[in-house]
Formats: sequence, structure tokens, C-alpha cells
Amino acid sequence: MRRPLAALTLAAFLTYAFEATAGPDALYATGVGLLYTVVAIAGYLWLDTNRHRRVWAIAFVVWQLAISYAAFGLEPGTGSTLLICVLVAQTVQLLGVVPAVVIVLIAPLMHIGMDLGAGLRAAAGTVLAGAFTLVIVLLYQREQQARTELAEAHRQLRGYARQAEELATTRERNRVARDIHDGLGHHLTVVQMQVQAARAVLSADPARADAVLAKAQQQTGEALGEVRRSIAALREPRERAPLPEAVVELVAEASAAGITTGLELAGTVRELAPERSEALYRAVQEGLTNVRKHSGADAASVRLDFTAPGTVTVEVHDEGRGTVGGEPGYGLVGLRERAEALGGTLEHRSEPGSGTTLRMAVPG
Repeated sequence: MRRPLAALTLAAFLTYAFEATAGPDALYATGVGLLYTVVAIAGYLWLDTNRHRRVWAIAFVVWQLAISYAAFGLEPGTGSTLLICVLVAQTVQLLGVVPAVVIVLIAPLMHIGMDLGAGLRAAAGTVLAGAFTLVIVLLYQREQQARTELAEAHRQLRGYARQAEELATTRERNRVARDIHDGLGHHLTVVQMQVQAARAVLSADPARADAVLAKAQQQTGEALGEVRRSIAALREPRERAPLPEAVVELVAEASAAGITTGLELAGTVRELAPERSEALYRAVQEGLTNVRKHSGADAASVRLDFTAPGTVTVEVHDEGRGTVGGEPGYGLVGLRERAEALGGTLEHRSEPGSGTTLRMAVPG
């Protein structure tokens, strides 16, 4: 607002000085107008920079009002009215609306002593000019405030966009990490146990050892496929056989690795959305992987249950050593994230000597 007000002040002075040249007190009037102009520009600049100096702002307005009265007394006309308009605009900026309204209302007093008709017309013109200036400045202030608020909103939106991007990146990293753990970790666990089994029977039964190693080679190829899929960071779940068939394959892998595993299928099988099928598959995969790695059991059971309306459940149970306390592993954390993202639940119960049960239920 400093530059527009400075330009308005100079325009008012030039108008006043031009009108004063026709009067008898041209030099004196021009000096008064120049004094008003210098104080208006320099004083307002200082006060606008030091807004907390309210007492000085009040003194500035009173001084300028007195000078403008003197200028009007020397040369009444358009120029002196413009000086009042400058003062109204500065008062709004420095002190607020109410003091500016007071200036608008008392400015016509300078017309006292004039012919009644001419004085009333001049006073009305002064009031209208001051009121118009007041409205323009208020509109300018509102526009500046709107610009500031808009800039702040843009800044906040940029911040929200960065947060959303970071959140999306974090979610994608977690998804890829879950896929690596659930897929690659499972296959490598199977390979490890098959290699151990092959080494155990290598000298006594070479043919069986060769078959086990062939299975390990197959698992290695599938693990490599999981790595490639994770690196590609595909957003859609991998395409695989329908859930019951995929679970049958997992059960067969576990049995081939030395863990006799039974499968119970309950209810009428129904088609599931890919992300729900993927979560249930990963639950069975993680459960059987943990049986092989941690339970010490030689048998396990898997139940795939479609009996509850609107819910599908998988459960992996073993009669192994069980565990107590401790923080859940990353695999369980990843499964819980999958279940919660789908509006489902994950339960993991394990007690020493009583085995372990992993149960996931998702809408479907």
C-alpha cells in the first residue's frame, strides 16, 4: 500500500499546487502543501514499518488533519479535498476503520464560513470523496488479505501434497517389503529344508535326494520370480490360481518339505476379489513357513472356511513347541497390515507346549 499512497499523495500535491498558483498566497499555499506531502510520505513510511507505535500514529493523523485544514483555508478546491482523501487512506492503514470514519465526518467542518448552499455542496462532496476513498482502501485490504490467505493455502496444499507423496511412498515400500518377505522368504525356507532333506538321504537314497533337489531348484526359480515381481513393484496382486487351488499347492509344498499337512475346506467356495485372495494366501504361506522354521512340529493343519456369510477365514495350526512373549516378526506385522487394510482381522495364538494357531478373516 506504500507505493499507491505515495503516488496518490504526489498527485494530490500537484493538483493543489496547480490550483494555488492562481491565488494570492500561491507561495505560502504551495509550501503548506509541500509540508503536508513530505510528512505524509516520510511519516507514513516510518509508521507503517513500526505498527506498534500507535501514539505516534494518532499524533501523525492529528497533525496532518491540521495541515490539511490550513491548506484548505489557503486554497479551497479539488487539491485540498484530495489531501483529505490521502489522510483517510493512511488513517485506515494505521489506525483502522473507526478513526478513518471520524476523519470523513469531521472533514466537512473546513467548509464552515462558506455560503450555506455552496458550503453544503462542498461538504457533501468532501464526505463522498472521503467515503469513496475509505471503501476503496477497505476493498484493497480485503483483496490483499485474500491474496495472503490464498498464498498460505497454496503453501499448505504443497505441504499436504508432499505428505501424501511420502505416505504413498511409504505404503509402497511396505507393500514391496511384505511381498519380499511373504514370497521370497517362503520359497527360500522351503529350499533350505529341501536341501537339508537331500543331504540327509544323499548317500542312502540318491534317487530321492535328486528328486528333493529338483524340487528345491523349482522353488529357487519361483523365488527368483518373486524377486523380479518385487523389483518391478507391481501394484496389483500377482495372478495365481483360485485360492483353494493355491492353498492346495502350499499344503503340498509343506508336506514335501517334511511337514505332514492336512487341508480342510469348509463351506461353498465363492470367488473373491484379488486383494482378499492374496491376503488369505499370504496368511497360509506365512503360517506354514513359521511351522517349518520355528515350531519343531512334524505335522500341521490348514482350514479354509467359507461358511460364515460375508467372511472368509483361513487358519494354520500346529502342535509344536509354541512360543511365549517377544515382539511379533515382520511377517506377522505385514499380515496384520494386509488384514486391516481390507477391514479384516488377524489372530496369532501361541503357548509353550500347546502349539501355534494363525487365523485371518477378511470380508468376502
